[in-house]
Amino acid sequence: MRANENTRRDFLKAIGLGAVSLAFSGCTGASGLSGGKTPKKQPNILFCLADDWSWPHASITGDKVVKTPTFDRVAREGVLFENAFVSSPSCTPSRGAILTGQWHWRLEEGGNLWSTLPAKFDVYPDLLESAGYHVGYTRKGWGPGYNEPGGRTRNPAGPRYKNFTEFMKARPQGKPFCFWFGSQDPHRGYKWQSGIKSGMKLQDVEVPACFPDSREVRTDICDYYWEVQRFDTEVSELLNTLQENGELDNTLVVISGDNGMPFPRCKSNLYDLGTNIPLAVRWPAAVKGSRVVEDFISLADLAPTFLEAAGLKPTADMTARSFLNLLTSSKSGRVDRKRNHVLTGKERHVPSQETGAAGYPMRAIRTHDFLYIRNFKPNRWPSGHAKGYTQPTEIVISKPLGTHYGYADVDAAPTKSYMLKYRNEPQVAKLYELAFGKRPAEELYDLRKDPDQLNNVAGKPEYAMAKSRLASDLLAELKATKDPRVLGRGDVFDKYPYYGGGVKNVSQKPTKTKN
Repeated sequence: MRANENTRRDFLKAIGLGAVSLAFSGCTGASGLSGGKTPKKQPNILFCLADDWSWPHASITGDKVVKTPTFDRVAREGVLFENAFVSSPSCTPSRGAILTGQWHWRLEEGGNLWSTLPAKFDVYPDLLESAGYHVGYTRKGWGPGYNEPGGRTRNPAGPRYKNFTEFMKARPQGKPFCFWFGSQDPHRGYKWQSGIKSGMKLQDVEVPACFPDSREVRTDICDYYWEVQRFDTEVSELLNTLQENGELDNTLVVISGDNGMPFPRCKSNLYDLGTNIPLAVRWPAAVKGSRVVEDFISLADLAPTFLEAAGLKPTADMTARSFLNLLTSSKSGRVDRKRNHVLTGKERHVPSQETGAAGYPMRAIRTHDFLYIRNFKPNRWPSGHAKGYTQPTEIVISKPLGTHYGYADVDAAPTKSYMLKYRNEPQVAKLYELAFGKRPAEELYDLRKDPDQLNNVAGKPEYAMAKSRLASDLLAELKATKDPRVLGRGDVFDKYPYYGGGVKNVSQKPTKTKN
């Protein structure tokens, strides 16, 4: 059972509200509220982004092992969103969508990992800076990729600062600020057994249904949890700084992740463990707290939301929608009936197909009841080819290939190694095939019966109407947003340069350092 099925009940219990509050959840909340009206004073914006963090891995969402007191606090004093999804389960395109407020398939080269984000696409930090905000970021902003090929002179997340303290010192007096805290946690690699050495108990780990249950896998999950906790601790230090400066309550604080956990069938996949991420928002000056919202949110919606909160209008090119109305509402549950689905997609993660430069293109529509996935190249390998990179004429291998390059869309990991080693064992064989085997052109999952998304019912007659409706809805939105994949120009994504790691397009190699 997915943890969010009980999230609202557990959340309300955690903050001391009873069954009456479940029915009248809009009647109790944090102090200092605006009653649905945005305050006249422009808010500061603090965006804290983890790297590879899946829902529901936070203590307030019901996970019994990981401890996230800072995220829990922001959720209790603000709004917890159960159905927040990234545009793409891959770092670069996900972050590009967050910054531009557009689906990643509209961002040309920016739709791929290790790419560039063309300067013609407006990003919210630039727009806020033009409106008088002090902007900046630390650690991982947009990326991985290179600014120069796209015509940018700095990271799309803004000027880089050593840390939040240096950013605040550089802030002109009286200016509102917008800061991007980009952690590298919980991205791999992990220090083996760091989780259990910190006191986590293997027997308490709830192993996702798409993984085999073994000591090695449970240990790997605890190591992931340990880095989630480190991210949470660092965010607490930022909030303490704002508290000490007396600016916490008029700061719009957002905590989330850029894509799902770096495990098989998670990151780089359109199943929930790859796309559904934690999201909590706190802004006491305008947002009533102690609420759980079930409406669908794309993290691409953050850009227009930040702009609207600052009193600005989203640009005409933004395909995402502000959810400020949800934040300033007093309601919980399903608030805006139009937010009944979300789109996700993926192009090239790493060049791991037999053709070297190609990716595994797919799009999906997620509703409360179904997940429908369209795989545009089912002849390709969804997790990359088993033998790793090959060497077409336009691609050069710049370093020796290690064995971990096999199935390269899945990060090297103990869980991955375990599944490959025991793939012929009865308890692993099906899960291995689900993670690494080829997939049909269409996938459909009945979330009411199969919340773990393991049983594809796309070919069953009783689901024909649902599949047809979802496929039609997905196609209509992709056409409306001018997705090259449905306009006959999708192969352009395979031709864009790849600037990362072992493979580079020599003719377009950047001359400056990466972000």
